[in-house]
Amino acid sequence: MIRCSKCGREFDRKVMDKPVASISGSIMGDEYTESFFFCGQCEVYTVEVYHDRFLGDDDVFVRGPILKAEGDAKVELIRQCSEPWDKKCRCQAHLAYFDGRLD
Repeated sequence: MIRCSKCGREFDRKVMDKPVASISGSIMGDEYTESFFFCGQCEVYTVEVYHDRFLGDDDVFVRGPILKAEGDAKVELIRQCSEPWDKKCRCQAHLAYFDGRLD
């Protein structure tokens, strides 16, 4: 269950609150998947970060609230990749999003 990091409203993934954009990348053998959720009531983004560790337990945490302008820029960057779910993709969008830290 993901909630808006500003107002606490629960995002309903089954209806209309699916992630606006998601991207995956591999850093030092660990996979990171970041999914952006937009709250229309608050006009902010909440980011769910899934960290799949090569060695160790997986971790899920939430970042935010992220202002609309900053979130819009990140979402636009993610949408520049035709396969944002591919943790091995090394397109310009992936490299920029992960600050060149990909394996």
